[in-house]
Amino acid sequence: MARTAPEMHNEILAAAARRFAFAGYKGTSLQDIARDVGCSKAAVLYHFPNKEALLFELMAPALTVIRALEDSIAATADPATAQRVAIGGFVDLAVQFRREMALLRGEFRELLESPEFAHLERFADRLVDAVAGRPERPAARIAARVMLAGIAETSGDFDDVPDDELRETLLALLSGAIEPVD
Repeated sequence: MARTAPEMHNEILAAAARRFAFAGYKGTSLQDIARDVGCSKAAVLYHFPNKEALLFELMAPALTVIRALEDSIAATADPATAQRVAIGGFVDLAVQFRREMALLRGEFRELLESPEFAHLERFADRLVDAVAGRPERPAARIAARVMLAGIAETSGDFDDVPDDELRETLLALLSGAIEPVD
């Protein structure tokens, strides 16, 4: 029985997610994805104009949450409140989208060159400043960047940990490593 266009679209997305997680974005070809789905590369290109479009669609829900977190941080004038919003928001993001974050392992810098992801560098800088609470202090920025990068890099490793337990653990780690703003 032939698959419907929406079914094929979803199968291609699922195969791409598995491949990106296993071989990385750069290490995955459209032909690999097509082979996994059992279709031709042309069929993949019918649904997605290129590999970047596949990744963007996989990441779109996370990007929406990132934009909302960025807006929440920007709307908060008090540094202590901005720090709490940034820490809680980032941990929620890492827990909710841990599989998507795993897709970007080791390839984040290269992906920033894509227009769809270019704003993430600005967001990362704002997030570090908010989490640091004292961006003028190098030690605070270093601690914030290391903790955020570590959470982003490893959150996908904990598929077997329930969301609430992972959230609680990450909040405790991040809050313990960062000096609170008074």
